[in-house]
Amino acid sequence: MLHPVFSGLSVPVIAAPMFLVSGLPLVAACCAAGIVGSFPALNARSTAELDAMLDALDAQRATPGTAPYAVNLTMRLRGSERFESDLAAVVRHRVPVVITSVGDPAGVVDVVHGYGGVVLHDVVSLRHARKAAEAGVDGLILVCAGAGGHSGRTTPFAFVPEVRAFFDGILVAAGGIASGAAVHAARVLGADLAYIGTRLIATEQAGADPDYKAMIVASSSDDVVHTPAFTGVPANFLAASIRRVGLDPQALPTPRGVWQPDLPDGLKAWRDVWSAGHGTGLVHDVPGVSEAVARLRAEYAASLEAARVAQVG
Repeated sequence: MLHPVFSGLSVPVIAAPMFLVSGLPLVAACCAAGIVGSFPALNARSTAELDAMLDALDAQRATPGTAPYAVNLTMRLRGSERFESDLAAVVRHRVPVVITSVGDPAGVVDVVHGYGGVVLHDVVSLRHARKAAEAGVDGLILVCAGAGGHSGRTTPFAFVPEVRAFFDGILVAAGGIASGAAVHAARVLGADLAYIGTRLIATEQAGADPDYKAMIVASSSDDVVHTPAFTGVPANFLAASIRRVGLDPQALPTPRGVWQPDLPDGLKAWRDVWSAGHGTGLVHDVPGVSEAVARLRAEYAASLEAARVAQVG
């Protein structure tokens, strides 16, 4: 059964936390439209700035119909001064949903449960899913093939039901989801919620360069390159953005190791080379978030009705 924190969503969607892109305007607009808005804690330049963002989101939650927000914590940074101060801010604000990624969520789970919060953990494999489940997380975000950013390699048609067979908590499906019909399909597979990123990069409120948004609109799934070159871990990037910085998508530098890319001086992933998932081919314009979510809601309702009619027939 889905946790009560997610009751009342206008469509069962979480806006994925995207580095540099998910700023306060995007998160607030997603929550106002009735989907969970989220952002990486590191999108705030300091814990003081994070506190200010959380203050604004807490104030917005008082408005009826506003969806909860989520903060993403990167577990491989645990123990650093910034991580620990950000976690303390999360506790102070009683952040309703915490998304943990890249590392073991154990410990943070107890801290968040201590004030009644929900923990969702990013996973890209069955092994990681089992470990996170053992750590006591409330839900798993299954990052499937075709997701933007650090993508998995497994199709959701296999990943979601395999995990559902041993995990009865919240399941969130991620990877190429850019329409209401795809949200419905994720739920048919056994997921409770869908994770959407690329569609929301190309919105008015997203903190992405206008050329980035235009590139998503102009690209198809054929234009997405899966490579470890830019972070040391396999991720999806737009081929046009790779060429934009003078590199050949077919002859990229080999990373020195995990989280150790070997890039030209000054070149940074996410800032200079732009990510998108396979859903980029389904994005054809740059609307406001309210319009984008309204479309998702209408498409989702139409897909549900089509399935009902087909079942009756």
